[in-house]
Amino acid sequence: MSITVQNITKTYGDQKALAAVSFEIKKGEIVGFLGPNGAGKSTMMKILTTYLSPSEGEAAVNGFPVAEAPTNVQKSVGYLPEHNPLYLEMYVKEYLAFNAEIYGTPKQKVTQVIEQTGLTPEAHKKIGQLSKGYRQRVGLANALLHNPEVLILDEPTTGLDPNQLIEIRELIKSLGKEKTVLLSTHIMQEVEAICDRVIIINKGTIVLDKPLKELTEGQQQIVEVEFDYRVETVAIQQLAKVSKVENPAGFVYHIYFDTQEDMRSKVFDFAHDNGLKILQLHQKNTTLEKLFVELTSG
Repeated sequence: MSITVQNITKTYGDQKALAAVSFEIKKGEIVGFLGPNGAGKSTMMKILTTYLSPSEGEAAVNGFPVAEAPTNVQKSVGYLPEHNPLYLEMYVKEYLAFNAEIYGTPKQKVTQVIEQTGLTPEAHKKIGQLSKGYRQRVGLANALLHNPEVLILDEPTTGLDPNQLIEIRELIKSLGKEKTVLLSTHIMQEVEAICDRVIIINKGTIVLDKPLKELTEGQQQIVEVEFDYRVETVAIQQLAKVSKVENPAGFVYHIYFDTQEDMRSKVFDFAHDNGLKILQLHQKNTTLEKLFVELTSG
């Protein structure tokens, strides 16, 4: 296993941030690590990266115990923290070359990670001149410099525009084929687009640990649509995989589909075929969002 966590507890005085947390992640897995603010996510990631020591329990990364072999763990891990620390007065290429020298990484690796993370157009700029999205890319490039076996990413897509988001998602997915990736995020769509498995933590305790496919199979999808004209619900029910249609107000309809396939395009087609205009359209909720709220509220 690339990451092994056994009964990890972390206390700060009388406050227990983690309570006997256990899980394992094997090489080639991309795992979404979810939880509300204060649930213990960052504490767990800091323990795995040797920034913090657990109060009880044991953890190992790439076979190295975090308490006994911190240097080996650090060599094995690429870490992107939520608050990405950067030297804003340094140029992108200069900053990465500086860190490569600390790692003892060949200089050609700097050019490679710049290309890999889409930083080539910005490599000549000072980091302080970059947008938040590009600063995130610099942090990710830095995490990749020493070719680590394990990537621990805390909110890696914060500040990215839609095009950048797609590119970084694809990069993380490609990295996950060869590395272990533990990804913390509050964006459920991010988890669904990237991850193989989901771990949800609440109040320092694991409340769910399942493959994403197992969570989504057989679950309903709800599409909320507002047309510019009233439609008989019977007509909407003719759409494939529709189990129920509700008309809560005016020209607004809730369409329940027995599939996790994105059915919004089918609703668009229905509107076009019936001469209707769509005033608004979105998925009212997703299975993962619903589970998250159920498991972490209260």
